Amino acid sequence: GIAKTLMIRSFAAITGAMFSRIQFTPDLLPTDIIGITAYHEKKGFFVIKGPIFGNFILGDEINRSPPKVQSALLEAMQERQVTIGKNTFQLPQPFFVLATQNPIESLGTYPLPAAQMDRFLFKLNVDYPDIDSEKGILEENITIKDFKSFNLKPVISKTDILMFQKTVHDVYSDERIKQYIVDIVDATRNPPKYDIKLGKYIEYGGSPRASISLYISSKAEAMLRRKFFVIPEYVKTVAYDVLRHRILINYEGQSEKITPKQIIDEILSKVPIP
Repeated sequence: GIAKTLMIRSFAAITGAMFSRIQFTPDLLPTDIIGITAYHEKKGFFVIKGPIFGNFILGDEINRSPPKVQSALLEAMQERQVTIGKNTFQLPQPFFVLATQNPIESLGTYPLPAAQMDRFLFKLNVDYPDIDSEKGILEENITIKDFKSFNLKPVISKTDILMFQKTVHDVYSDERIKQYIVDIVDATRNPPKYDIKLGKYIEYGGSPRASISLYISSKAEAMLRRKFFVIPEYVKTVAYDVLRHRILINYEGQSEKITPKQIIDEILSKVPIP
C-alpha cells in the first residue's frame, strides 16, 4: 500500500517500456514465470512465453513462493536469458527486475536464497509516508480513478536507457577507489583484519558480485551528480543499499538484534579512506 507497483509502472510508462507484474504465491510454478512448451496437433510444438519477457519486471511479494520458484529468476537476472525446454531465448533490453518482500516473520513467507539476493543490485527500505504526505495522498486519490488517469507519456526511450548504462562504465575510477571498494567488501568477509567488532555476528559477507555492484553503483552515483569521476563519498552513499542484503546475520546477531546497517556503519568508519 505504499505505491511500489505504481512507481515501477510509472518507470515503464515514461520510457515506453513493457511492464510485467508477477504475483508470487505459494502455488506459483516456475513455468508460470518463464513460460512453457505446448503442443498443438496441427501446429506441433510451440512456446508460450511467460511474464518474465518484459523490460520492467515486478516480482510482488517474492518471498511468498518457495525457493524452487524464486530460483526461476536466477538465469534471467544473471544471464539476461531464459531456457524453456530445449530452447534458450534472450530477454528484451533493457531488463530490470524489481521485487518486494514481506517481513520474514510474516506468516506464509520463505527466506530468499542467498544466490538470488546476491543478484539484486540494491535492497531499498521503503517506509510509510509522513503524516503530511499521507494527507496529500488522500486528496490526490479523489481525482485519480486508475493508472491511465496519470496520462504519463514517454520522456526517454529504451535506447536512451541502454546508452546511459553504457556511459556509466565510462566514468573514471582511480585505482585507489577500486582498492577502497574491494577493502569494504573484504571487511564483510574478514572482519578481524579491519578490527570490526560486530564482525562476530556475520554469518556470510559479500561475494565478488558485491564488489562489482559497489563499483558500478558508485559510478552511477557520480554520473547522477554530473561528475565523471568517483570519490569515496559516492562509494559510501551507495554502500548501504548494495551491502545490506549481502551481509547475513548469524543466530547470535539476530538474538542481539544486530542489523546490517550497524555493521556497515562500523566498516565504513574502520576501512581507511583513500
